[in-house]
Amino acid sequence: MSTRTAGAPRNTARDLAQVAVFAALIIALGLPGTITIGSSGVPITLQTLGVMVAGALLGPRKGVLTVLTVIVLGLALPVLAGGRTSLTSLSSVTGGFLIGWIPAVALIGWLTVKMLPRYNVFIGIVINALGGIVVIYAFGIAGMMLRSDLTFWQALSANGTFVPGDLLKAVIAAVVAAQVHRAYPALLTSAAPARTPADAV
Repeated sequence: MSTRTAGAPRNTARDLAQVAVFAALIIALGLPGTITIGSSGVPITLQTLGVMVAGALLGPRKGVLTVLTVIVLGLALPVLAGGRTSLTSLSSVTGGFLIGWIPAVALIGWLTVKMLPRYNVFIGIVINALGGIVVIYAFGIAGMMLRSDLTFWQALSANGTFVPGDLLKAVIAAVVAAQVHRAYPALLTSAAPARTPADAV
């Protein structure tokens, strides 16, 4: 009997538990609600911080599953900041930002895995900013242009106010990730177990 087969269910259960915990974290970060600045209609929320942390700690696969779990739950429940559902968000002018969570967490997770086993806070901030700001803003701005009469530069300038806050989120996520990866250096590694005579049976 292969020891790998015997360990598979345990790993699957652990992965599902991690996805559930981080999905709950993203939802919890939406409880404080939203703050809207200016006339752009784009709300400030803490949930993008959860997206960055999920990517930095879970990697691309589980990070994407976490975000998809939140979005799917949001089809029926008001799990997004401000008591919104996924359908409410997707039908609004800012729906592109929610869609951007998926490629954002995937990019953050993939680049973080490439950086390990030694997590560098500065590089982590850059990675979080690339996914949590550049990618999410790209999708959000594209959505705003499709659903309104804004030009690219108008949509871009309407979101400029939020950049400092999102940069702070990138820093916080990197600091948290550094501490966790230092305490659990094998969190995102999947070293294959040593082969034994039983593996050949």
